[in-house]
Amino acid sequence: MEQRVLGRTGRPVSVVGLGTWQLGADWGEVDEGEALTVLDSAVAGGVTFFDTADVYGDGRSEQLIGQYLNTAGRDADILVATKLGRRLPPAPENYVMDNFRSWVERSLRNLGVDRLDLVQLHCPPTPVYSTDAVYDALDTLVAEQKIAAYGVSVETCDEALTAIARPGVASVQIILNPFRLKPLERVLPAASAAGVGIIARVPLASGLLSGRYTKDTVFAADDHRTYNRDGSSFDQGETFSGVDFATGVEAAAEFGELAPAGATPAQTALRWIVQQPGVTSVIPGARTPAQARANAGAGDLPDLPDSTLDAVRDLYDRRIRTQVHHRW
Repeated sequence: MEQRVLGRTGRPVSVVGLGTWQLGADWGEVDEGEALTVLDSAVAGGVTFFDTADVYGDGRSEQLIGQYLNTAGRDADILVATKLGRRLPPAPENYVMDNFRSWVERSLRNLGVDRLDLVQLHCPPTPVYSTDAVYDALDTLVAEQKIAAYGVSVETCDEALTAIARPGVASVQIILNPFRLKPLERVLPAASAAGVGIIARVPLASGLLSGRYTKDTVFAADDHRTYNRDGSSFDQGETFSGVDFATGVEAAAEFGELAPAGATPAQTALRWIVQQPGVTSVIPGARTPAQARANAGAGDLPDLPDSTLDAVRDLYDRRIRTQVHHRW
């Protein structure tokens, strides 16, 4: 699979990575053996980048990755990005060195490593991105070799632009998919100019872009696609990219018609993201080995033609823009 350098980390990663939120929580239960097989299937498909967080399953996702890397995956050159900042209420006063140290040490234990490859601020309150002391603390952790590099995970384009201006920020993780086009306008060009990597998350709009759902689809009670549709548990944009479910189902059906021969709608969405200028890696999640293999396969697809890119833009403008563009 194609490899691209992840911004200021200086390390290459696969253009299709693996998001591991599903292996922790909030998407229903995943058996440990199945989770380890998902990781192995992704690596077999060429994936060299795992994204996780210290709160996914209260550390379960990190622990599973650590277990995998210390057994079956010990010979794989994989960059693991984790996140910190959500173990306490997301208030600006909680983003201080003492908490950073505690969270980093916990992630080091969970992953079974001496230094974290990449630590990302986990969608903190907006003022955090402008706080000098936050970056000073992260710089100190780099100097102490507790972390190799740091980045941010953001909700809004304005937050991304604020972080990109900081010289120590290696990467920005942001929601980007055919239902969320705003980052193409300013964020991706700014990141490219600054040498900052872009990690595209929620690439399938919480599964909508797979085309597998209907308006009657019911998700489990412990699945965020049930309990966070109104944004009552965390930012609404994390669930279905902030798109109303019924609207999203209709738009996804139309998007599915754009898939080229031999590719699924999900693979088409991933390929669309990979070929956007400035994107380093896209991190779809997977709950089964088959999903992991299919996602990795998107990295081998040829670029979509201009006619498809134009059709995606038209679909967004007609059906999606008014719901999301002004919010994030």
